[in-house]
Amino acid sequence: MMTRQKTVWLALLLIGLYTDFLNASEIMRWMIASSDSICWKVNGAHNDHIEMSGLKVSTVLRYGVNEAGEWVIDRNMVLPTFRTIPNDTHGSLQHHFNGDWAHLCLVNGQPLVGEKVETVSLNGIMTVKSIYAARGISLTRTLFPSTSQPAFCEKYELENTTDHPQTVQFPSTTLSYSTDETKGVEGSYILTATLSSPVKNGTYLLKAGEKAWFQVVYAGYKKHDQELALDVNNELLARRRFLRRIQGNLVLETPNDVINTMFSFAKIRGSESIFDTKGGYMQSPGGEAYYAAVWANDQAEYINPFFPYLGYQAGNRSAMDSFGLFMRYMNDEYKPLPSSIIAEGIDCFGVAGDRGDVAMVGYGAARYALASGNRNEAEKLWPLIEWCLEYCHRQLNVDGVVKSDSDELENRFPAGKANLCTSSLYYDALISAAYLGKALKKEHKQIKSYQDRAAELYKNIDVYFARNVEGYDTYRYYDGNTVLRSWICIPLTMGIYEQAKGTVEALFSDKLWMENGLLTQSGTSTYWDRSTLYAFRGAYSCGARDIATEYLDKYSATRLLGDHVPYAVEAWPEGNQRHLSTESALYCRIMTEGLFGIRPIALDAFVMTPQLPESWNMMSLKRVCAFGSIFDIEVKRDKDNKLSVLIKKDHKIVKRSKIMNGKPIEVRI
Repeated sequence: MMTRQKTVWLALLLIGLYTDFLNASEIMRWMIASSDSICWKVNGAHNDHIEMSGLKVSTVLRYGVNEAGEWVIDRNMVLPTFRTIPNDTHGSLQHHFNGDWAHLCLVNGQPLVGEKVETVSLNGIMTVKSIYAARGISLTRTLFPSTSQPAFCEKYELENTTDHPQTVQFPSTTLSYSTDETKGVEGSYILTATLSSPVKNGTYLLKAGEKAWFQVVYAGYKKHDQELALDVNNELLARRRFLRRIQGNLVLETPNDVINTMFSFAKIRGSESIFDTKGGYMQSPGGEAYYAAVWANDQAEYINPFFPYLGYQAGNRSAMDSFGLFMRYMNDEYKPLPSSIIAEGIDCFGVAGDRGDVAMVGYGAARYALASGNRNEAEKLWPLIEWCLEYCHRQLNVDGVVKSDSDELENRFPAGKANLCTSSLYYDALISAAYLGKALKKEHKQIKSYQDRAAELYKNIDVYFARNVEGYDTYRYYDGNTVLRSWICIPLTMGIYEQAKGTVEALFSDKLWMENGLLTQSGTSTYWDRSTLYAFRGAYSCGARDIATEYLDKYSATRLLGDHVPYAVEAWPEGNQRHLSTESALYCRIMTEGLFGIRPIALDAFVMTPQLPESWNMMSLKRVCAFGSIFDIEVKRDKDNKLSVLIKKDHKIVKRSKIMNGKPIEVRI
């Protein structure tokens, strides 16, 4: 299929080059400073927002530079384990700490005035550099969440830029707020902002070029909690250790620095948004709305299958904890699983009936189990996978596709009585379960039944959903659907390529593709990044690597270096492009499952179908932490235009292959 469609993909690329995806004259606001950091050299007023998280806190920073060149900031601190009443999906304590503290500093007895912000940098930590020319002072602000405490930290470091000594005085105070005890699950909570410096009176005589600093710690306390004695330097070291751990594994190297760097940032956002709750480690979307809870789509479907590749143990733990929470709701009557499990695991919630949640969980659990390479974890998940597959089988309609009340968009757009997403997820879950069953030495009869069901469903999906929609031979999203939908991409991510040509044409047409990615439905103005990210993965998977790379490059530049950075977003206009965390995992999966084409087939093996774009001569993934091993993948184009693929483990080559681009190879670690 790949060879036959090669000329089609080239034609699609030419179409893409002339599509108004991004105005060529647009200048990116940010620039890449290193492989894992970006920098804004301030040249005018601008405002943005970013979310940063730790095990006990998440904070949304609304920041920017005003017309006078001064730093402006509002911090909305969210404490996921400080539950409020009603203790529902949104019942996490939140508090705004507005304003900056630099104006409380005195230099030679005079307040700091006349600030000009020079640069703002992001690398999992925010660093803001300013000058106060009239005072002969430069200021560096460093902002980041505590990795382990319900606290957000800021460090203000002043430097004397003159050639003579200056006296600097720092503020020392604590602001304290108590919440209404009738609105807290555990009564009243206390929120503080504590300003302090290393010396008692906060006064320094700075010689030329010398520096001094003070800290601000925003913290939350429950009754009987002891006061935190946090040193921002120690907290900063802990944050940097976390970042090194994330950035040191699953390192993407391609000729495209924008894609490499966006991938690096995406690993941070997906990994930092894990909260230590009484229900276990709970990876949660964030966005000032979704904490201390898990969802069948965001966690089970989107991010859990990714975590094994990253080798982040807190991520793997959160995946197993989330699947364990869903297992509590298995039942003999085969009633659907809840869409979300909320409030630290003590309750569940659903707003649109059965969204296909069971297919999401079964798909994610089977993919995770295979990729983790951990037999004990796989055995624990096997009953959940079996239950999910049986549930979906019982939900087949007379046409042999899976019924569900809605989909993950929860009736924001119509989904009919049987939608393309749910059946595609069930199909892939069956395939993965058959592979996993073999690895766990389950009964041949059971494995064969999964394979047979998958083969039948493959045919039924094509018969039921394949249609010409708005001039493209692709899929209708549900019976009665007559306009293009972004989720037509999902079969491509599951290895269903019957309608690949028309689907790729439709996805990158002017009916669906806009400057910010895929419209959810043609003729509307709503977009959700999650379907855009699935589309990239699907386009790579089916061999449309060049058009996928062209659009991915521009999408990544907009998200990483444009006006709202540095992560994939949730949606627009809903949510004001919140940096929900699992969209970043979907960005990473474009590379692992699309670009490199990794498909788990055993606890220690996978099929790999590399899709090296024509404009690249190499690509690699270093320190892949999946299938119970740590290994590297290197792909290079040879002189004869074939691909040389090396798999390395412990600096030794364990597999060497020479293949045509887009052809699969089997790798056993």
